[in-house]
Amino acid sequence: MTMEVDILELSDRSAKFVLSKISTSFANGIRRAMIADVPTLAIEYVNLYDNTSVLYDEQLTLRLSLIPIVTDVETYVPQAECDVCGGVGCPACEVSLTLSAEGPVTVYSRDLISSDPKIQPADPNVPIVELKKGQKLVLEAIAHMGYGRDSVRWQAGVACGYKNVPIITIANCDACGHCAAECPKGIIRLEGAGAKVSEDDVLKCSICRLCEQVCDIHAIKINFDENAFVFTMESDGSYTAKDLALNAAKVVKGKAEEILSILDQF
Repeated sequence: MTMEVDILELSDRSAKFVLSKISTSFANGIRRAMIADVPTLAIEYVNLYDNTSVLYDEQLTLRLSLIPIVTDVETYVPQAECDVCGGVGCPACEVSLTLSAEGPVTVYSRDLISSDPKIQPADPNVPIVELKKGQKLVLEAIAHMGYGRDSVRWQAGVACGYKNVPIITIANCDACGHCAAECPKGIIRLEGAGAKVSEDDVLKCSICRLCEQVCDIHAIKINFDENAFVFTMESDGSYTAKDLALNAAKVVKGKAEEILSILDQF
């Protein structure tokens, strides 16, 4: 059985698609991989040379660590897995970003100067701190590759979730309108022959079954496909939504191959 993918919506930061002919465990594996297992660049250490802003050093460092950074997975590797330096830190697993500003000015993520032109904050308009007249901020931030399972700073996938594809069956409807009034998604409409749900609106169903509960003649039945799932996902900008989904699939594939290689030894 070959998995099928149907793209419903796709943009740089978000996507909605249907995965069919898969199990629930595989669907959840993809979701977890997007959130926790795709390596991402994030600021981990900050060398502060001058900070006379209103923020304590710790507060400033926390804000910097949560700024999403565009990630090049082909160039950089997680620090703990770096064969070049053994995890000490080198150009293969870390990037330096510097910042120097003096008030009065609002410092934004775009003011971070990266040592690698390809590695930049995913959103240039993230406010870091407002400097008043005479206040200064001079620092060097070190970004490392890491995993979302270790810290939220490395979590590239946000709002990643899925549900089973709904199946709505309507038969012998008397057009009383109770189901349409009860539906929280507003996808049930009344026609001369009774209640109807268009094909385009079926995927909007939340499978709450409120319409089924208020139907006295049991004309409407709500079920779901156990092997088909509607995915919705967003990226924080470290990857495009497409690249994040593809890298998540590669992670799941890599783990499966690793398990097979281990089992082959016995």
